[in-house]
Amino acid sequence: MAEIRTIAVIGAGALGREIAYASVLGGYRTILEDILPASLRNAAAELRQHLARAADVGPLSEAEANAAFNRLEYAATVEQAAREADLVFEAVPDEMESKTEIFTLLDKICRPATILASNTSALSVTEIASVTYRAPKVLGMRLAHGPATKLLEIVRGRQTSDATIAACAEVARRLGREVVVVADR
Repeated sequence: MAEIRTIAVIGAGALGREIAYASVLGGYRTILEDILPASLRNAAAELRQHLARAADVGPLSEAEANAAFNRLEYAATVEQAAREADLVFEAVPDEMESKTEIFTLLDKICRPATILASNTSALSVTEIASVTYRAPKVLGMRLAHGPATKLLEIVRGRQTSDATIAACAEVARRLGREVVVVADR
């Protein structure tokens, strides 16, 4: 099973921020990317505020909140974000053209062992994986929205390997999420 140490999150919208927040709390070095500089600035301010609030009212100490914030990095390009990632978590709007463009690029720039995850809720993971040369390392990972929700759905594409599922299930557990594995539909 692949060891995940660095997670790249592509897209700093509300969902990307939520993924990045969970990732740093899970102890992962996290690189958040967005092509819009204002989105990255807003994400940095919001994530700092969430961590400060978690330190003020619990469950984190101030030192834990600072350590989590220090695990967070920012990138202005997909290439910068994904180059060193063990897992790339794509969180852009659900448009097949955008997703396949990103996954084609990720397939070229990521190391061969890097796992690629899409947060799609409506598109075929198998179809997204088909634009890569690493379909066994492509899957869907959907976080249920809201801080009280603890579910993470892993979507197995037609060629997704058991090792990829196992590695991402371990990530989900470290993020404090319950895992449900479903087939691509």
